[in-house]
Amino acid sequence: MRNATMVLGVIAGLIGMIVGFFGYGYVEAIKHFGEIDGLAEQVDNAGLVQTASIIAPLLAIAGGAMAHARALIGGVLLLISAAGMYYAFGFNVFTMFPIAFAGVAGVLGLAAGKPDKPKAHF
Repeated sequence: MRNATMVLGVIAGLIGMIVGFFGYGYVEAIKHFGEIDGLAEQVDNAGLVQTASIIAPLLAIAGGAMAHARALIGGVLLLISAAGMYYAFGFNVFTMFPIAFAGVAGVLGLAAGKPDKPKAHF
């Protein structure tokens, strides 16, 4: 399960980065060039979209990367990433795979069979 968490989390993060590039770029393009009535209008919460464009894929990649060592923490990060992508971008054709992959990876990380071994953090 930890391997599946790692692979799905990293894939979700990479696809989420593509969505994030376009989300961040769209907000910046509208700020720079202005709105075009009926074609390109600014999103309601531009700061949220730009923040989620950076943070959500980062959390997915970090959660997937730490799945072997700390599956519980990695699973929580992946679920936060899926929730962040859903809240900022909604569920559509471009976000369905990163949200689904991060969500499934988060559940698998939480359900990893063997418990994490206690390790010193410092």
